[in-house]
Amino acid sequence: MKESYFDELLNIQTVGEQKGFHNSFHYHRYEPTPYAGLEKLFAEYKLKSNDRLVDFGCGKGRLAFYVQHKFRASAAGVEMSEDFYNEAVANLQKYRGDKEQIEFQRCLAQEYEIVPEDSRFYFFNPFTVQIFIKVVNHILQSAEEHPREIDIILYYPSEDYIYYLENSTAFELVKEIELSERNENERFLVYRLHHFC
Repeated sequence: MKESYFDELLNIQTVGEQKGFHNSFHYHRYEPTPYAGLEKLFAEYKLKSNDRLVDFGCGKGRLAFYVQHKFRASAAGVEMSEDFYNEAVANLQKYRGDKEQIEFQRCLAQEYEIVPEDSRFYFFNPFTVQIFIKVVNHILQSAEEHPREIDIILYYPSEDYIYYLENSTAFELVKEIELSERNENERFLVYRLHHFC
């Protein structure tokens, strides 16, 4: 019920399954984060209006629209699939909120150029750890060039992602939000890279 309620509220269309699979084993099947999960996450984890969230593997753009509506924060969606990118852009044209605060880019995650405004990065297991490492290295390079507090948010976190962040980077776990007692993987983890010079 929540799925259609929020889509109607935001005047977007993000419900529906992926058709087909990526040709590369490095990229995983798209599935939007359930609105119920987003509600739980953002009840405990707040964005500020000057935050800019980047969703890697954004699909039809659900998360970008949700955070813009809820927090008036800006958002960027990164999507490699032409079909999903086109659906995200079509959703942006219909969206009832501030369209100027949302942008979508069609490119591979490791090709996305991180801008100094990007401060929150979201991953729902869109690709293998090899690509995740490349993306995180770009984030760290950006943080060196433009020091700021940066968060990485993982949904259904893969053990490979967790291991890399905790053993090979300065990111620290600051929040865990469990969604299900039956499935320990159904949770959000928030890792923070504190402002450094």
